[in-house]
Amino acid sequence: MFTVTARDKQSRARTGILRTAHGDISTPVFMPVGTAGTVKGILQRDLESDIDAKIILGNTYHLYLRPGMQIMKDAGGLHRFMNWQRALLTDSGGYQIFSLSKIRKITDEGVTFTSHVDGSKHLFTPENTVDIQRIIGADIMMVLDECTPYPCDHRQASRSLTLTEKWLDRAFERYRSTEPLWGYHQALFPIVQGSVYEDLRQRSAEKAASAGAEGIAIGGLSVGEPAEIMYRMTEVVTGILPEDKPRYLMGVGTPENILESIALGIDMFDCVMPTRNGRNGMLFTRNGIINIRNRKWADDFTPVDVEGASEISRSFSKAYLRHLFVSGEMLGPQIASINNVSFYMDIVREARQKIEEGTFQEWKKETIKKVSARL
Repeated sequence: MFTVTARDKQSRARTGILRTAHGDISTPVFMPVGTAGTVKGILQRDLESDIDAKIILGNTYHLYLRPGMQIMKDAGGLHRFMNWQRALLTDSGGYQIFSLSKIRKITDEGVTFTSHVDGSKHLFTPENTVDIQRIIGADIMMVLDECTPYPCDHRQASRSLTLTEKWLDRAFERYRSTEPLWGYHQALFPIVQGSVYEDLRQRSAEKAASAGAEGIAIGGLSVGEPAEIMYRMTEVVTGILPEDKPRYLMGVGTPENILESIALGIDMFDCVMPTRNGRNGMLFTRNGIINIRNRKWADDFTPVDVEGASEISRSFSKAYLRHLFVSGEMLGPQIASINNVSFYMDIVREARQKIEEGTFQEWKKETIKKVSARL
């Protein structure tokens, strides 16, 4: 499923090929988030043609509640439902349930939660989240886990990790006793937890590595802890995980976070930041970050990002995009979202190139300084 193709001599950064039933994926890779079967504001056509995304995310929690599994089953899975021919990854919903702390209850059996849609009661278990993801038809599925908040004490984190470990075993038992519904292979990734404690992260990484999975995810980071701690926990985990398996850092993050984590040996990323910030007028560009609502862009007729890989970014001026935002036109957030996702895709694409050329570390340092500037 995964082959390492090049390594950086000054860091743990590497490139690779991740093979799925819906196409090969070059890594490191950024995966646009399509929580409810859509990357907000972006047509599937543009994801393929302009952005060239090879894999996107869906979310088990949201798709389970709406449109529901009967619709998903009748549609033939999420690929057919949303007319997406490339790879899909689904999160098990653990993070969403974590964020609904006031309307859920965690036991050894699983998580009982109240739907944010209609108030109905539901139960997620390690077994039925595998079953749900079988119906959705993701190429890569995630086990159910418990994500601890930040901060939490060592005792709480250890207790939570014990539960996550038990759920991991149960999820893989269900996975290995069932078959895909739609005629192609689905992988299941365990998730490393352990909060900000090195001993717990080590324990969890060793447990995840022993599962014999085709890849491993790292969860519970970028939940409020300082970036330095996130990088340290990531470094601890990647030092333990198998070299021949892809490593997925969940929900991370800023361009700087991604580039620093590539240097630590991470292969896969996702984050809602490109589309969420885009909808609110924040643009990521090769020259720095733009708040497009600012008056300074009102008569700037240069392209949104002249160095950007996206045709959309090169086709419209900052002045026009600002006009769309201040006028409340829907096209504004759409253009901004395409620009931002394209920017993220372009950054990891260039990172792959620099790793292969042997110039990644120098390029990373200069790029972080440039793209993090506020314009």
